[in-house]
Amino acid sequence: MQQYIGTKLIEAAPALRYSDGKTVLVVEMGRDKSPEEEAFIKSAETCDMGYRVRYADGYESWSPAGVFEAAYLPVTVNPQLRGDVPSISQEMVDDFIRETEVMTMGDKTTVVRAVLRNGFEIVESSACVSAENYDEDLGAGICMEHIKDQVWKLLGFLLQTAVHGIN
Repeated sequence: MQQYIGTKLIEAAPALRYSDGKTVLVVEMGRDKSPEEEAFIKSAETCDMGYRVRYADGYESWSPAGVFEAAYLPVTVNPQLRGDVPSISQEMVDDFIRETEVMTMGDKTTVVRAVLRNGFEIVESSACVSAENYDEDLGAGICMEHIKDQVWKLLGFLLQTAVHGIN
C-alpha cells in the first residue's frame, strides 16, 4: 500500500467510552448524563479514556487518549488577533519546544539545539566579534528568538495545511 501524510483541523472533547460487550456509549467528560446513560454506565464491562472527535464534514468518532494525543496538537486562541479563526499563538510555539541545550564553542560562539515535541531538531548559533564581549545567556537568547521564529513558521505551515488541505 502507498503511504500518505494527512493533516486535519478537528474539534474534540475528552470523553469516556463505556461498553457492555454489545453496545458502546461515549460520554463527554463534564456533561450531565441522562438516567438511561447512568444505568448503562453502571452495567458497563469496560470504560476507556479518550476523545469524542468531530471532523469538518460533521462525521464523529471516538479515539483512544494515547492515539489522539500523539496525533493532535491543541490550537489555542491568539489573544493578539481580533477573530477566533484558527491561528498560531505564542503559547503554542513555546509549548512545542520540548527541550533545549546550550553550549559555548570556542570562546565567542553560542550554539542552541532545540528538540520539538515531534522529535524534530533545530540548531542555531550566534557569535560576537570579541571574546571579551561574549555572554552565553545573551547568545542563547538570540538563538532562541531565531528558533521560535522557525517554529512559528513550521506550525503556521501545519495549520495552513490542516485548514486548507494539500490541493
